[in-house]
Amino acid sequence: MGLLRNSLCAMALSLFATPPGNAATLVEPTLHLKPQAVEGGGRVALTLDACGGKTDTRILSALVDNRIPATIFVTGIWLKRNAAAVEIMRAHPDLFELENHGGRHIPAVDMPRKIYGISSAGSPDAVQAEVESGAAALASAGGPAPKWFRGATAEYSPSAIAMIRKLGFKIAGFSVNGDGGSLLGAKETARRIGAAKDGDVIIAHINQPTHAAGEGVVQGLLALRAKGMTFVRLDDADGVGNDGTTE
Repeated sequence: MGLLRNSLCAMALSLFATPPGNAATLVEPTLHLKPQAVEGGGRVALTLDACGGKTDTRILSALVDNRIPATIFVTGIWLKRNAAAVEIMRAHPDLFELENHGGRHIPAVDMPRKIYGISSAGSPDAVQAEVESGAAALASAGGPAPKWFRGATAEYSPSAIAMIRKLGFKIAGFSVNGDGGSLLGAKETARRIGAAKDGDVIIAHINQPTHAAGEGVVQGLLALRAKGMTFVRLDDADGVGNDGTTE
């Protein structure tokens, strides 16, 4: 059962598309940073999902050692199992912003269906429970209240987007899928992340320490840093999403 749970986040952003009929009414929002004059290579936001499982210390150590800020989207499941990593993140509030990835890593879709093989919340009440339980888990872990939400699979029904916004959360899309749900190899992950441009919001994963993608995440981030790119957290930049996710 633990292996299945650890695989859910990897499946969520895999390279394989869902059948067209199953995804027709769903939205996968994008998010970009507003242009801002910055010396060097521009600005990017690194967002890392911590869906379940453990912590990729290769990524966490690289962020701390190289002073690279990141927004970490954590589930209640991950928070319970990774107290040591949470402590490190809380010890570096200038680097890490912890945000809401849901209580149980359930897609924020208010109708019954499967997305990348994962059963959706299935009703408005269940979507609300997923969002609010994620926020409650973060509150129990200490630190500031979350302002952003990213649902499992990063796909939403339009009505769920409206509900989440009414609950007071901005919804975090992305513009660069860095690691393909942590299923890509190190080389391709490094290439994707290293190619990020000014204003991009990168998504990758920090909960798969045995996957080769984690090595590529580190390589790609260091390549961006070498180009003079500035890293910002979502709370430190104006992000603009489509489909009513931020406005």
